[in-house]
Amino acid sequence: MILERKRPPSDHVVLPVFYHVDPSHVRKQTESIGKAFARHQKSQSPEKVKGWRKALAEVADLAGMVLQNQADGYESKFIEKIVKVIGGKLSRTPLSVVPKLIGVESQVKDINLWLQDGSTDVGILVVYGMSGAGKTTIAKHVYNSNFRSFEGSSFIENISETANRPNGLVQIQKQLLYDILNDREVKIHGVSEGLRKIERAISSRRVLLVLDDVDHMDQLGAVLEMKDRFYPGSKILITTRRERLLKAHQVTKVHKVGTLYYNESLELFSWHAFRQDHPLRGYMEYSEKVVHYCDGLPLALKVLGSSLSGESIDVWESALEKLKVIPNGEIMNKLRISYDNLQDDHDRELFLHIACFLIGRNKSHIVRILDGCDFYTIVGIQNLIDTCLVTVDGCNNVKMHDMIRDMGREIVCHESKESGKRSRLWRHKDSFEVLREKNGTQTIQGLALDMRMHLANRPINTNETVLETNAFERMHNLQLLHLMHVRLDGCYVDFPTRLRWLCWLEFPLDSIPVDLTLECLVVLEMQHSSLRQVWKGTKFLPSLKFLDVSHSHSLTEIMDFSLCPSLKELILVDCTSLIDVHESIGNLERLVYLNLKDCKNLRMLPRNMCMLKSLEKLILSGCSNLEEFPVEMMKKTVSLKVLEIDGIPISELWPERSSTILSSFPCSLLELSLKGCNLSDDAFCRDLSSLSSLRKLKLAENPICSLPGFIKGLRRLDKLSFKDCNRLESLVGLPKVHQTMSVAGCISLRKITPLSPEPWSATYMVDDNWNLVEWEYSYKLEPIDRVDVEMIKLLGLCNLESMPAIRMDSPLFSRSKVSRVQGLYQYGIFNTFFVGNEVPGRFSYKSTKSSISFSVPLLPSSHKIRGLNIFATYANEENYDEYFRNRIPKIIKVSNKSKGLKWIYCPLFYGIPGDGEDMIWLSHWKMESETILQCGDQVVVSVMTGPNKSFRIKEFGVELMQEHQNNMMINTQHNTESDPNDPFVIGGDLSTWELVPGIYCLGFKVAIVEERWFNRLIMDADEGDTDKEGQEDEPDYTIERTKAAAAASNNCGLRGWKVLLTAAGLFFTLALVVRSSISQKKKRQ
Repeated sequence: MILERKRPPSDHVVLPVFYHVDPSHVRKQTESIGKAFARHQKSQSPEKVKGWRKALAEVADLAGMVLQNQADGYESKFIEKIVKVIGGKLSRTPLSVVPKLIGVESQVKDINLWLQDGSTDVGILVVYGMSGAGKTTIAKHVYNSNFRSFEGSSFIENISETANRPNGLVQIQKQLLYDILNDREVKIHGVSEGLRKIERAISSRRVLLVLDDVDHMDQLGAVLEMKDRFYPGSKILITTRRERLLKAHQVTKVHKVGTLYYNESLELFSWHAFRQDHPLRGYMEYSEKVVHYCDGLPLALKVLGSSLSGESIDVWESALEKLKVIPNGEIMNKLRISYDNLQDDHDRELFLHIACFLIGRNKSHIVRILDGCDFYTIVGIQNLIDTCLVTVDGCNNVKMHDMIRDMGREIVCHESKESGKRSRLWRHKDSFEVLREKNGTQTIQGLALDMRMHLANRPINTNETVLETNAFERMHNLQLLHLMHVRLDGCYVDFPTRLRWLCWLEFPLDSIPVDLTLECLVVLEMQHSSLRQVWKGTKFLPSLKFLDVSHSHSLTEIMDFSLCPSLKELILVDCTSLIDVHESIGNLERLVYLNLKDCKNLRMLPRNMCMLKSLEKLILSGCSNLEEFPVEMMKKTVSLKVLEIDGIPISELWPERSSTILSSFPCSLLELSLKGCNLSDDAFCRDLSSLSSLRKLKLAENPICSLPGFIKGLRRLDKLSFKDCNRLESLVGLPKVHQTMSVAGCISLRKITPLSPEPWSATYMVDDNWNLVEWEYSYKLEPIDRVDVEMIKLLGLCNLESMPAIRMDSPLFSRSKVSRVQGLYQYGIFNTFFVGNEVPGRFSYKSTKSSISFSVPLLPSSHKIRGLNIFATYANEENYDEYFRNRIPKIIKVSNKSKGLKWIYCPLFYGIPGDGEDMIWLSHWKMESETILQCGDQVVVSVMTGPNKSFRIKEFGVELMQEHQNNMMINTQHNTESDPNDPFVIGGDLSTWELVPGIYCLGFKVAIVEERWFNRLIMDADEGDTDKEGQEDEPDYTIERTKAAAAASNNCGLRGWKVLLTAAGLFFTLALVVRSSISQKKKRQ
């Protein structure tokens, strides 16, 4: 009852007082507490006693007051101290904050766990994210939930704003001392004096300090300098928009606040617009438009929801139309703070260029363009990242939230009421009108116009679809020009001469006009053009570094490259009329990247291409009509790092030279793609040791049957692909792959044998290849009638031929499969699944509860322990989710409490019962070594379903297996092909899967599970409901207590409300990557 008052939404505080009782006795329920429970168990119901036990265990973990530890045991002083502590807690009031949390519950829970971890270290947590993302709201909620657990607390808002005021730092110091000293005014005459008084205050009590909106490193530095003066166990929480602050070495935890998912956004908006969790009837369509516009930003959802609350539908319609042109001022002002706080005009101008023209483009491409405009782009983009104005995704593309983009564009709009007098024109309507009216000015630095976007919103007027070149005449400072589907009439003599970036998609002319001055041009993009030749005559382009005329299907002639000596990147993708490349290409000493992909009619490459000493990446994929492969060029391109020749049928075009071509590749190569080159095993017969530096190799869609020999010598492979090699039967001697390996579509592949038993950390893409029945050192599947006869006898199986087929599933595959009953070997554990509820063999211990406890009996000297047989009968739950079923479906946990060892095992393959059907899981655990199991050991065995509870365990049992020393029974595991040298068995080297000392997780590689479920798994909380012969106390492992050990062994960081398990099993990575991706899409929808 008391603890219920403590739980949210209530803000009551529970202060345990341990009067002549030790908190550990309360936690473990021993001594007098244990005796009291023994008495109550006779007179009270088991449910009530269980509830009391749980409540007392929770109370014992709360920060409380212990008579023995305080006031030297004097009761009167102890009572005075209790009164003082309670008075201090009552004098502090919670912050005002909206009571309902939407979309950030897990984030708040994560931080709460950190604040309540019981550590004596002084911790610093930084919460960062863009303006309006909800950082302050999260900080206030966690403050309100935790401040009473500290002897002193302070929440200081708007640090950056206050610090910049006259005497601002002194005001912050006064506020901090006033809060920590429980509303006692303290006089401070200067910053130095304030620091001394703060140090005295924080060194004598455990405090919670929240600093909201820290904006500069020196503000954080002031806190870090005092970290050692804080009382042990104090916590400091900082919110900021500055990512740079995360790099401070004393920050112990970082929490990024992202935007909300769609459903969360709609709910938050609805609370502010309709005072309920969903839109009113008739408003759903408009609400969805607003939510889409806000793109998950809580600030925008709250502001727009409140502004539209109570308004009629016609007002909503008008407001939405207005938002398309004029963003909400309140939101823009809040977001603009990050822009105004940029350190100089250089970064502000850089931001505006990206916001208006370059969002979504590759970072390196943006650097190329804006460096040409005299920006210091790399450091500038880093500064924008630091202030959460832009992000860079995994593909190196620069991203910007729509609201941030609108804020930047609104700044440009405020430069002038006249479009022609603004620095940037990105809105197609404005650009069109300026060009049509010819009222552009020298203020314009950038202009974008897509005629299709403009004409889509108005009736087509053919007289307006052609503009004139002299419309650009007055734009002397134009540097960025992006035209799409635009036709210009006139000469180009007076066209802007300072252009750095010209992107003109579907350029309508057959060559670039001779009178177009491009001497300052750095980047030229004319994809999908009508060009027949890039330009006629000679045109010197000293600054041109990037040229892309891809998909120009009429292009037959490339210019003399000696006229553009600075060219670094040349892209001619899908120029299907191009037959040869100008021989002057060999003069491009700075060329780094050449892409000729899908130039299907290309016949020859110039011989002097071997002079391209700087060339690092060459793409010839799809050039399937080359008359000669450039072998000599390959040998001499000493800087080449990436080569892609996909789709060139080497064995067909040059059947006698396949191996010669492969051996010509330079030793500098790091990435090689040979997808669909019709290469058989014979093509790899030559010595290819020159390729020993490869990091990425693609051999997809080739008719190889086995692992090419040279791959065995590759020691640095990050990515390896055999995708759709449908003749591939085995991979014997496979070297370690560090990131990803694909054998998807390899329908003939049956066995993989790694070169070394060392575990891999890579992600595997297997697709639905159920023929892959053996991965040495990891697992082996074989039909039950082929399993060693001694194992069959050991498990008491019979009538194998009559066993009906079952549906098998695995996280390796996206689909289940009906198959014969199989035997599965993993980690020295044998498993089989079959339909029924009549368990074969003898089992001394059976239970319908959660676990079984027993002591290993003394055995005659002529006998020895063989291991454990374990069975479980289970059925489908009535309401289970197909998607989540095989993340962690079922688990066996074996604990040797006498030796402090625990094995948690999840099988990689398992059976799925039919409707109304029971299934038996039969398992043998080989445990012959006395170091893991011997007479007298106390053992607890549990069988449970995973956190998603897709199945229901109906009964399970355990039998200790022994054999006579003279019995020459062959160990089944050592009679299989895959196991003789397998070190990864129970009793072998399982250190890789040791989560914390003595606890091994076998069968799941990476899984995200709920903290409570995982705590139960580690702590044996399930053993409260146990059939047992006797039971000792279990070591008190909690997530927080295992942190240090886990971190020390680099096995797992057990942090937050969700726990990342880095444990056994090679294959859950794949399953969870695939299913997590699907889940995220579902959630966003």
